[in-house]
Amino acid sequence: MPRAVRIAGPAILVAVALAALLAALAYGGGADAPLVLDPGPIVNYGLPISQLFVNLGGAGAIGALVMACFALDSTKPEFGRALDIAAAAAALWAVASAFTGFFTFLSVFNQPIRFDSAFGDVLANFLTTTELGQAWLATTLIAAGVTVLCFAVRNLTVLAFVTVFAVIGLLPMSLQGHRGGTAEHDSATSAIFLHVLFAGIWLGGLVTVAIVRPTMDRVRTSVVLKRYSALALACFIVVAASGYLSAEIRVDTLGNLLTPYGVLVLVKTATLLTLGLFGAAHRRFFIAKMDKSVSGGRGAYWWIIAAELGFMGIASGVAAALARTATPVPAVVVADTANPTPAELLTGSPLPPVASLEHYFSLWNFDIIWILACAFGIFFYLAAVWRLHRRGDKWPVYRTVFWILGVLVLFYVTNGGVNVYERYLFSAHMLAHMTLGMIVPVLLVPGGPVTLALRAIDKRQDGSRGPREWLMLLVHSRVFGVLANPLVAAGLFVGSLWVFYYTPVFSWATTNHIGHEWMIVHFLTVGYLFVSSLIGIDPSPKRSPYAIRLIVLLATMAFHAFFGLAILSGTGLLLSDWYGAMGWGTDALKDQQAGGGIAWSVGEIPTVALAVLVAFMWSRSDARESKRYDRKADRDGDAELEAYNEMLAKRAGRS
Repeated sequence: MPRAVRIAGPAILVAVALAALLAALAYGGGADAPLVLDPGPIVNYGLPISQLFVNLGGAGAIGALVMACFALDSTKPEFGRALDIAAAAAALWAVASAFTGFFTFLSVFNQPIRFDSAFGDVLANFLTTTELGQAWLATTLIAAGVTVLCFAVRNLTVLAFVTVFAVIGLLPMSLQGHRGGTAEHDSATSAIFLHVLFAGIWLGGLVTVAIVRPTMDRVRTSVVLKRYSALALACFIVVAASGYLSAEIRVDTLGNLLTPYGVLVLVKTATLLTLGLFGAAHRRFFIAKMDKSVSGGRGAYWWIIAAELGFMGIASGVAAALARTATPVPAVVVADTANPTPAELLTGSPLPPVASLEHYFSLWNFDIIWILACAFGIFFYLAAVWRLHRRGDKWPVYRTVFWILGVLVLFYVTNGGVNVYERYLFSAHMLAHMTLGMIVPVLLVPGGPVTLALRAIDKRQDGSRGPREWLMLLVHSRVFGVLANPLVAAGLFVGSLWVFYYTPVFSWATTNHIGHEWMIVHFLTVGYLFVSSLIGIDPSPKRSPYAIRLIVLLATMAFHAFFGLAILSGTGLLLSDWYGAMGWGTDALKDQQAGGGIAWSVGEIPTVALAVLVAFMWSRSDARESKRYDRKADRDGDAELEAYNEMLAKRAGRS
């Protein structure tokens, strides 16, 4: 790699990003002085510039951490240099976030900068009491924490948690900027989070590859580039899908593409497509050429890397400018419309039609996070099955069928009519809960995804950890061993019912989009652990006897039925200030009692099926054990029985 390119690569990224930002601001009017309360050119330009460096710093930190966790050898210098990149990028992220929060304060409060206690009090009030100030304060503190941890942590397992912590730092950022009209708030928030996260992994990973290159030889470079290329392809898909959803919310019609905001969206789209072509060139030409030749065409390849960084700079600059550019579709607050209903005031969204069986299957409320999760879940499962088939191994068809059915049910619950009505009706919420916690896991667990992954994914021979190595670490960990115990899994499954519905967690998960996403993950995870502890075929540190499994299941059925009956017979609303205040012409208490009936009936049907499956597996296990014992007896002349009889005879003689 030419030294000039290696040094100039990151500089090209920053310079092109700044130039693209200034050009996009000038074209879209993102830095124009507002008609009222103009904070001045320093704030008007300083805010988007600092936001650009927030994006670049966050991308560099998260991208370097992901590469360290999944692509680099923890025993070689490449790993340490990647962590140095992550630390430096996180420091930039923290400083830029602090400046962005300060410029945001000046923009919102229009305060002249003073060095007195009154100015400090107003700033402190902004950072601690307003949602906007708290978001930027949290981002700054998280980025600062990531900086320190990147210097202090070298253990790969702990580093995975640092990466998760850094990803959490993107959440406050995702709640800022253009989120569409209030009715599209949740969809826009999900799209922004995915867009920022995977664009950051894509960009930060490329910067990391460019900087750590001198620590690797030609063979090692080719290996790391292949891993990055696969990661970049997944990022391209997610960035394209989330970017399309964001543009659809804010642009809405083709005619709006001719507005300044629409033109900038087109520029960003063209840049994204160009980066996709770069990725295809990596996989089809340059990496293959590097493998075949001693020189490998490395000079040309790294010039392509520099050009790719330049296009990423254009995309980053335009993205930062778009956040400050007026959208052609204005945000419409439901509270400001004529005669909003109580339900519209509470949810901020237009009221759907009255619930009916037809509407449950004809209406959709798409969630981009779960659309992509389900699509990737089916794709990678089928790809793994195909890989086994190509090398002559077999995988039972029924497992594939169960997995696909489970993912499709998950897709419906998170995107279909149940997702439309669960914010308005307790019964719809309970239907979603029971489906996520019982029906979906009963379908997914027989698919054996962990077993399939361990058989299909190649084992790595270097010091890095790929998906297979992380899975092996997880299933053999002490924590998983405890969670996979039927008693613990059943306790989590039943206990979470009472904790969730009789604590403020229920309100948070119902009224907050992040809480709603957490609720889906929680119910799905707890249900999967419980079902897997009973009928799972995937590896586990220890399998409990079938008798214990059946006893635990029967006890769980009793507690679950008691929970459903408690809600069914209850006379007080669990969330009266939400479901009871909808004013939708529906008796909230009767709807809650219907939800209790759903918890009792829909929850018990899969439980009965589990009991039948456990009993069936128990009988098959006994039959296999009998056959194994008979074969052993045939081989050794029933030596075990003879030894036992001899022991009894000796005891009888002594007596």
